[in-house]
Parts: sequence; structure tokens; C-alpha cells
Amino acid sequence: MSSTVLDRRLGPVDAAAIIISNVVGSGIFLTPAVVASLTGDAVSMLAVWIVGGFIAFAGAMAYAELSVLRPHAGGEYVYLREAFGPVAAFLTGWTSFVAGFSGAIAASAVGFAFYLGRFVPAAGDTRALVVIPTGLLTVTVSPQSLVAIAAIALLSIVHVRGVRPGRLLQNVLAGAKVTGLVALVALGFSIGDGSWGHVQNVQHPVAGGFLLALVPVMFSYSGWNAATYVAEEIRDPGRFLPRALAVGTGAVVALYLALNLLYVYSLPVSELAGLTGSVMDVIAERLFGHFAGNLLAVLTAISIAASVSAMIIAGPRVYFAMARDGVFFRRAAIIHPRYRTPAGAILAQSAWSCLLVLTGSFNQLIAYTGFAVVLFSGIAGVALFVLRRDQPDEPRGFRAWGYPLMPALFVAASALIVVNAIWRSPGTSAAGLAIILAGLPLYAVFRRKR
Repeated sequence: MSSTVLDRRLGPVDAAAIIISNVVGSGIFLTPAVVASLTGDAVSMLAVWIVGGFIAFAGAMAYAELSVLRPHAGGEYVYLREAFGPVAAFLTGWTSFVAGFSGAIAASAVGFAFYLGRFVPAAGDTRALVVIPTGLLTVTVSPQSLVAIAAIALLSIVHVRGVRPGRLLQNVLAGAKVTGLVALVALGFSIGDGSWGHVQNVQHPVAGGFLLALVPVMFSYSGWNAATYVAEEIRDPGRFLPRALAVGTGAVVALYLALNLLYVYSLPVSELAGLTGSVMDVIAERLFGHFAGNLLAVLTAISIAASVSAMIIAGPRVYFAMARDGVFFRRAAIIHPRYRTPAGAILAQSAWSCLLVLTGSFNQLIAYTGFAVVLFSGIAGVALFVLRRDQPDEPRGFRAWGYPLMPALFVAASALIVVNAIWRSPGTSAAGLAIILAGLPLYAVFRRKR
């Protein structure tokens, strides 16, 4: 290994594409019904998405300062290490590996196989071909799981083979996703069978529903920080990182607002609140009729593939940074001598994600540790204040807009979401906390070996 530093080959468009693909996933297709039921009013529903977008943008600007201050691979892992020490940093990286990225990749890959099954029925077949009981977990091999594993493996191989092919694939998938959704919005408003009366029909909003609705909205916006994981590979990070975070997050906010406006244009909020599953399926059928189903399935499959690809880019940079610090498996620090990618970390994440697919345990892991995504990003927001205090003379190529009010708003919103998750699901949250703290013995082992 000639170097332990990744090459800077990504530009602002590449970084913004990673953000858009990370954020725009199943959330925007599932949560609007929940938000509608909590707000009960079209204006309130749209307003909560605007507020959520503002908070996400505030977080993105806080991360922009942190990423320019420390333009290294790893995102929150780096910021928590600098502000709060190696233990806190390790726990965020451990959670990302065991559930945050790997679990989301497994769940998305299974979703991809499901939608592919609409055109190739065998791809979505869940019948067990082989069942291997192992005591704690049962390994189940089905056609659907094999297709999901194939998708993970194929995308991982592409990203191992170099930043250039990985960047091209990611940009194409992200472009197709955005183009498809924008076309859907444009066609929905121009030829779709909807009514502006649904938007104008203002009713009494649900008391206290606005703050509760902010929780699923913020989860739908999660992923806006994806570009910071690849900060070490972005050219001229002082210029390009803030630009990518601003453009990527801003584009997602605009797209989410347009989609939610389309939802309300298609259905009254009362009907929207009663939907279960993917809102988009019902909306497309209402706007365009039954023929739109297959087109929507193609768009959904592309959207999921783009999300998986983006997570395969972002996640391994965390484990690479950990391994480089000596607190993760050594092979995760390997940089491919030819392709200059963190090949060891990509393959480790791919293997764990595939195991989660075969055991079906990703659903539980995601449910248990969902609040941790917001928890650690909120702590990273606090890190901005800590580093401003402890390192006041450190050169900063970018300063967070609206400091200290905007970063403080982001931290407060993150704390609110975490407290709400713990209050509403104490058992699930306790299990998630146990998974996070289970990393402490492993950290002790890595420290001893180092």
C-alpha cells in the first residue's frame, strides 16, 4: 500500500448526486400519509415539510463547516473524534456498520428485488430454497434474497473498481431518479386528474400534530450529510463541499415540496391520511389510471438502485477511517493499489449486508437503531460549537450560515426527535441503545491490538 490517503477525484456534482440519492428513497413514498394523519390540514402538511427542509439545510451548513475544517473520510466519525474523543466516534461508526448503512442497504436491495419481480416474477419469489437454522438466526435462501445479494455484489464491485466508474454509475442513476420524479410532477399537474380545491380546502389542523409530524419528516430528509463521508475524495473541498451540501440538500427540499403538493393535488388530506403502504402507487393510479403502475415500478426500482449505490459509496468511508485509526478490522483500511478505492471496507460492508439479507434481521436492526441516525448527527451539530470554542484560531474556509441560531435549531430538532422516539417506543429504543453499547467491548479489543 503506497498511501493511506484516498485520492481527490470527485467534484461538486458528484457529491450532490450522492446526497440526492441517499435522501430520496422510500421515505417520501411512505411518510406523507403519516404526516397527513398527524397534521389533518393541507397547509399544515406542506408547512411541516418546509420547516423540516429548513432544519435539514441548517444541519447541512453546520456539516459544511465541519467538513471543510476536517476534510477527511468518515463524516460524523471524524467530527465526534475531534470534539468528544475516540469512544464516541467509534460508537457512531460501529452503529453505521452494524445497522445504519448495512441494514439500509439490505432492506433497499430486497425492495429492489420486489419491484423487479413485477416484470420478472422469479426475482420477487420469496419461497425458501434452502433453510439453515443456526441457533440465534435462521439463514433463508430464496430467489428474492439471491437477487438482492446480486444487486449488492454488483454495485459493490463497480465501486471497488474505481471512483470513475462508480461516479458515472451514481450520476446516471441519480439523474434518472430526479428526471423521473420531476417528469411525474410535471405530468401530474398538467394532465393528471387532480384538483386544486384539495389544496385550498383549509381545515382545522390537529392540535400538537405539527411537532409530531416533524419526526417522520426529518427521517425522510436524513442522508443530506452523505457528501461529508467522501470529503477526502472531493477536489478543493473548501469550495466544493459547501456547494455540494447546499445544492444537494436544496434540490431535495424542492423536490419533496413538489411531490407533497402533487399528493395533496391528487387526494384530499383526509383520504391521503388513510392510505397504507406506498402513497405513490395510489397517487399515480388516481392521476393517470392503471397503466401508470408499471412505469412507476420502473422509477421506484431505479430510485432504490441509486440509493443502494450511494450508501455503498458513503458507508465504507466511515469504516476505512476507523480502520486507519486502528479501531476496526485492519483490512478495512486497505486502499486498492490500482483503483485507489477503500476496497476492504466496501467488501466488508457488502458481506455484512448480504448476511442481513439472508437472515432477514435488517428490519429489526433498522427499527432498533433508527433514532441513532438522528442522535449522532445531532451530536455532530454540537461538535461544531465545541470546536468553535476549543479551536477558535483554526483556519476555516467556510463558516456555517446563521451561526449560532441555525446550528442550534438543528441540534434542538434532533434532540426533540430522539426524545420522542424514546418516549413513544422505550423498549425498541432500549434495544437500539444496547446494540450501540455492544460496540464498547469490540472497541476495547481493537485498542488493545493497536
